[in-house]
Amino acid sequence: MDDTGIPAWCLTGWADTLAEVSRTGRRLTGDEIRARRALGERAAREGYGQRELIRAHLAAARAAWRDLPGVRGVQPAGALRTAAESVLAAAEQAVDAFTEGYERAQLLAVRRDEAARREFIDDLLHGRGDPATVAARAERFGLPLAHTHTVGIARGPEPYDDTHPLTRRVEDALSGRFGDREVLLTTKDGRLVCVSPGNRPDVLEYFAARAQAALPAAGGGRTALGRAHPGPSGIAHSYEEARTALDIADRMSLDTPVLRAADLLVFPVLTRDRQAMADLVQSVLGPLTAARGGAEPLVRTLDVYFGAGCVAAEAARRLSLSVRALTYRLARVHDLTGSDPADPFQRYTLQTAVIGARLLDWPARPL
Repeated sequence: MDDTGIPAWCLTGWADTLAEVSRTGRRLTGDEIRARRALGERAAREGYGQRELIRAHLAAARAAWRDLPGVRGVQPAGALRTAAESVLAAAEQAVDAFTEGYERAQLLAVRRDEAARREFIDDLLHGRGDPATVAARAERFGLPLAHTHTVGIARGPEPYDDTHPLTRRVEDALSGRFGDREVLLTTKDGRLVCVSPGNRPDVLEYFAARAQAALPAAGGGRTALGRAHPGPSGIAHSYEEARTALDIADRMSLDTPVLRAADLLVFPVLTRDRQAMADLVQSVLGPLTAARGGAEPLVRTLDVYFGAGCVAAEAARRLSLSVRALTYRLARVHDLTGSDPADPFQRYTLQTAVIGARLLDWPARPL
């Protein structure tokens, strides 16, 4: 290693190559280019700076220039110029090959780290792998898995990855506000995912606010927040709650931009026994298929009516109907199903069946 800190092996064979190039005027051979490339890869793996390495190659080329016979007043000017051009061309080839190898090694290292990070994220969010191993890997990201954690998911009109500008904006906002410890922002299935301490609800609230502000206003951006759960499996549980909340919002046509799993717990309960829910929908709402136009318009009417607090005037406004037309539809439901939407007990059965129909996508999909 010389006084610049550059190891001697980085310049292996370089001086001899330059001397021969200056005499013969040849270009570098394929083997010499591959050798420079391999040395560049080794230098990157061992942590040497690229700028210093390039400077060392150029310094060696300058030394070779000084040693040319013409520089010492022996060689004619024309021959000197030819030799100098050969040395410079060889230096260009060598630096290019060395830099290519250096950058390739760096890229491979980044890809390995990214692959390891992605594998860790998948294991963390899906509860896979040995808990002790996952916990040890989590330390790299500042996540003490013995604590409780909460997961938030932000979805936009297009898929996002870790390099997307929107991801970077949200990540910068979070790190600027809360630092890089104990808060992990990543992407999964084209969505932003934030893992935060369960005792810091302000982190996910801020994440939701920044995500909603960054997502395109007309693109239907939506954020879902899971509940806090302890341990490594708690992150997977909270993540699944947030995913389920997004799915429920789609099925129920909810227009709430920020969903909280704690507010939607009734829906997973209703769908836990799918067959029982399908039987309820078929039994209560099945007769509506005999109506002119099928069951969908009447199911939609009931959904809006219940969503409007059973206020006929408000439901009619939301459906762009007259109150008389709405009343006729409700009466038709009563006639076909035998259940009166105005009766408190029967209304509960009807509303539960309507929720089940939306969750099961009935009548668009057969039960």
